[in-house]
Amino acid sequence: MPVIRNSADLSTRYAEISDLCHKFREPVFLTKNGEGDLAIMSTQTYEEMAGRNDLYRLIQEGITDIENGRTVPEKEVIENMRLALVK
Repeated sequence: MPVIRNSADLSTRYAEISDLCHKFREPVFLTKNGEGDLAIMSTQTYEEMAGRNDLYRLIQEGITDIENGRTVPEKEVIENMRLALVK
Protein backbone atom coordinates (compact mmCIF):
# COMPACT_ATOMS: atom_id res chain seq x y z
CA MET A 1 0.00 0.00 0.00
CA PRO A 2 1.58 3.30 -1.01
CA VAL A 3 2.37 5.89 1.64
CA ILE A 4 0.94 9.28 0.72
CA ARG A 5 1.82 12.46 2.62
CA ASN A 6 1.24 16.18 2.15
CA SER A 7 4.27 18.02 0.74
CA ALA A 8 4.25 20.36 3.77
CA ASP A 9 5.17 17.31 5.87
CA LEU A 10 8.52 17.16 4.11
CA SER A 11 9.80 20.20 5.98
CA THR A 12 7.93 19.68 9.25
CA ARG A 13 8.26 15.87 9.52
CA TYR A 14 11.36 15.04 7.52
CA ALA A 15 12.67 12.45 9.99
CA GLU A 16 9.33 10.63 10.02
CA ILE A 17 9.15 10.53 6.21
CA SER A 18 12.77 9.40 6.01
CA ASP A 19 12.00 6.59 8.47
CA LEU A 20 9.03 5.51 6.32
CA CYS A 21 11.22 5.40 3.21
CA HIS A 22 13.82 3.24 4.95
CA LYS A 23 11.37 1.02 6.85
CA PHE A 24 9.15 0.08 3.91
CA ARG A 25 11.85 0.36 1.21
CA GLU A 26 9.45 1.93 -1.25
CA PRO A 27 8.66 5.49 -2.36
CA VAL A 28 6.62 7.89 -0.27
CA PHE A 29 4.30 9.94 -2.46
CA LEU A 30 3.87 13.62 -1.67
CA THR A 31 0.87 15.68 -2.66
CA LYS A 32 0.61 19.41 -3.31
CA ASN A 33 -2.82 21.02 -3.20
CA GLY A 34 -4.36 17.54 -3.10
CA GLU A 35 -2.64 16.39 -6.29
CA GLY A 36 0.26 13.97 -6.71
CA ASP A 37 3.51 15.94 -6.89
CA LEU A 38 6.62 13.97 -5.89
CA ALA A 39 7.80 10.48 -5.04
CA ILE A 40 10.77 10.19 -2.68
CA MET A 41 12.71 7.11 -1.61
CA SER A 42 15.87 6.12 0.20
CA THR A 43 19.07 6.03 -1.81
CA GLN A 44 19.31 2.28 -1.15
CA THR A 45 15.86 1.71 -2.67
CA TYR A 46 16.74 3.94 -5.61
CA GLU A 47 19.99 2.06 -6.28
CA GLU A 48 18.19 -1.30 -6.11
CA MET A 49 15.51 -0.06 -8.51
CA ALA A 50 18.11 1.36 -10.90
CA GLY A 51 20.01 -1.95 -10.77
CA ARG A 52 16.87 -3.89 -11.65
CA ASN A 53 16.19 -1.52 -14.55
CA ASP A 54 19.74 -2.05 -15.84
CA LEU A 55 19.31 -5.82 -15.57
CA TYR A 56 15.98 -5.72 -17.43
CA ARG A 57 17.58 -3.58 -20.16
CA LEU A 58 20.46 -6.06 -20.56
CA ILE A 59 18.06 -9.00 -20.69
CA GLN A 60 16.03 -7.24 -23.37
CA GLU A 61 19.21 -6.53 -25.35
CA GLY A 62 20.05 -10.24 -25.17
CA ILE A 63 16.58 -11.24 -26.32
CA THR A 64 16.82 -8.77 -29.21
CA ASP A 65 20.24 -10.15 -30.18
CA ILE A 66 18.85 -13.70 -30.21
CA GLU A 67 15.82 -12.64 -32.26
CA ASN A 68 18.12 -10.95 -34.80
CA GLY A 69 20.54 -13.86 -35.03
CA ARG A 70 23.40 -12.04 -33.31
CA THR A 71 24.71 -15.08 -31.46
CA VAL A 72 28.01 -16.94 -31.18
CA PRO A 73 28.29 -20.72 -30.73
CA GLU A 74 29.15 -21.80 -27.19
CA LYS A 75 32.40 -23.51 -28.22
CA GLU A 76 33.61 -20.31 -29.87
CA VAL A 77 32.82 -18.25 -26.77
CA ILE A 78 34.72 -20.67 -24.51
CA GLU A 79 37.72 -20.75 -26.87
CA ASN A 80 37.79 -16.93 -27.01
CA MET A 81 37.70 -16.80 -23.21
CA ARG A 82 40.59 -19.26 -22.97
CA LEU A 83 42.63 -17.24 -25.45
CA ALA A 84 41.91 -14.04 -23.52
CA LEU A 85 43.11 -15.64 -20.27
CA VAL A 86 46.39 -16.73 -21.85
CA LYS A 87 47.23 -13.20 -23.04
